[in-house]
Amino acid sequence: MDKVTNNIYRNTDNGSLRISDVGKKVTLAGWVNDIRKLGGLTFVTLRDMYGVTQVIFKENEEVNLNKEDVVSVTGTVLERESKNPNMPTGDIEVMAESVTILGKCTQTLPFEIKNSDKVIEDLRLKYRYLNLRADYNQKMLKLRSDLLHFVRNYMHDNNFTEVQTPILTASSPEGARDFLVPSRLNPGKFYALPQAPQQFKQLLMVSGLDRYFQIAPCFRDEDARADRSPTEFYQIDLEMAFATQEDVFAVIEGLYRAIFKEFKGIDIGGKFTRIKYTDSMRDYCSDKPDLRNPLKVVDVTDIFANTEFVVFKGKTVKAIKAETGAKSRKFYDKLTDFLKSREAKGLAYFIVGENDELTGGVAKFMTEENRKTLNKALGYKNGDSVFFVADEYDKAVKYAGMLRNELGSELNLIDENDYKFCWIVDFPFYEKDDDGNIAFSHNPFSMPQGSIEEIKKDPFAAVAYQYDLVINGYESLSGAVRNHDQNMMVELFRLAGYDKSVVENKFPALYNAFSYGAPPHAGAGAGFDRLMMLLTHNDYIRDVYAFPMNKNAQDPLCNAPNTVDEKALKDVHIKLDLE
Repeated sequence: MDKVTNNIYRNTDNGSLRISDVGKKVTLAGWVNDIRKLGGLTFVTLRDMYGVTQVIFKENEEVNLNKEDVVSVTGTVLERESKNPNMPTGDIEVMAESVTILGKCTQTLPFEIKNSDKVIEDLRLKYRYLNLRADYNQKMLKLRSDLLHFVRNYMHDNNFTEVQTPILTASSPEGARDFLVPSRLNPGKFYALPQAPQQFKQLLMVSGLDRYFQIAPCFRDEDARADRSPTEFYQIDLEMAFATQEDVFAVIEGLYRAIFKEFKGIDIGGKFTRIKYTDSMRDYCSDKPDLRNPLKVVDVTDIFANTEFVVFKGKTVKAIKAETGAKSRKFYDKLTDFLKSREAKGLAYFIVGENDELTGGVAKFMTEENRKTLNKALGYKNGDSVFFVADEYDKAVKYAGMLRNELGSELNLIDENDYKFCWIVDFPFYEKDDDGNIAFSHNPFSMPQGSIEEIKKDPFAAVAYQYDLVINGYESLSGAVRNHDQNMMVELFRLAGYDKSVVENKFPALYNAFSYGAPPHAGAGAGFDRLMMLLTHNDYIRDVYAFPMNKNAQDPLCNAPNTVDEKALKDVHIKLDLE
């Protein structure tokens, strides 16, 4: 099928003409990309989403065009005398015979289209329709469309049924803040936009559907960060009846292998690496490790258990060995400043020279016993540096994970064109809250591993059939085997201090449905937008949306969020109190 319709505006697009088309009469339509005059001729490049074609206007023709005018041009394809190897259409040009202005650009452009990625975010978003004209954004939109199509085809080919679940639903007591929608017909009551279709997809399993999926819009009132939109996102949502964790892994690994083969030309061989949650926290101080980074964290707290060195005394101490070679003091100071900017107390280090001589930083505080046991634990050598983070346990883990990532970047250890996949598995089911009581660690509706009797004996040893897929340090998917056993569910909540009424009242639909016969089921939600980030090497997730919010959850284009008039508020029984 032709890319464009043959009509009065055009009979071909601006990216398809080649040397074989010389002599043809064509009609093109698009935006005036650039204008230049040379030797009495006017050269115009015409742009659409498919590409750019050069058009020539003769000396005696009056050309009254502005950049970004929308025009239709009829002319004859010629072979270029001076070819442009950087343009797919660079072997030809079109000698114009007539031009019709279809849409005049009457305003001064707020920025150059081709350089709009350099413009401050709010200006880009205010004129997003102009920013989207840039070639890189046109390619992003096309890739997003192609990826959506590819995912849907894969899921249909694997016997998944696509189902749209409600956008207006009940507020969830778990997770992030909800976006609430007041009900006009039910005064004082509110809908919530779904944070995920979690309950609905599980209800579909109870209803007899075998394999469900959708590309689901999800809404969470969260603060923005580089890899998280502050309002909405899309996920590849799936659920499978009579399924185990291994069944979900097989589907997901197959999907991601197919995606990266199709869109990046990369073969991902073998099963994805699996790392237990506790091992990931031990070795990387993170539950989403970037495995392109070879550095590991080692806990050396025991080595300094009896130290009098005040920086380490009574602290959790984490160490990272890195091959740094000869570095100036500025390198170490920069790393120290990095950690301090994240509210860490500082950074300790020493440098390893010939014959294992230690210099710099905290070297003078290392006893002979410290040196021996550290070398045994870390295996350092000439040219290495050893970095230490010491603090309360949670903070030491947090800052050591940050330091590992920063060292990977500063030492150029990460291949930006590589992709490393890993499953993080066996998440703890319970944890201690601030008062030392039993609390749910992650998802209370995941299926724990082991019997309820075993869990009661040692709740903090219990792990769940819960899993994340991590790609290059980004949590790209989260899922679990679901707990479909009502009795076990009640007992698990009781261990955390909740009685049966909490489950019945807060999750009535799901809990009641399970009393009518629920199959074992498992599933996941994979971040579609984060996948786009990875495929396009974008640093900010907002750059892979057609119309994103800014980091303050505002839309400068449509001026949202906005105030509404008193009548609209009265219709939904809302009175504002902004004091």
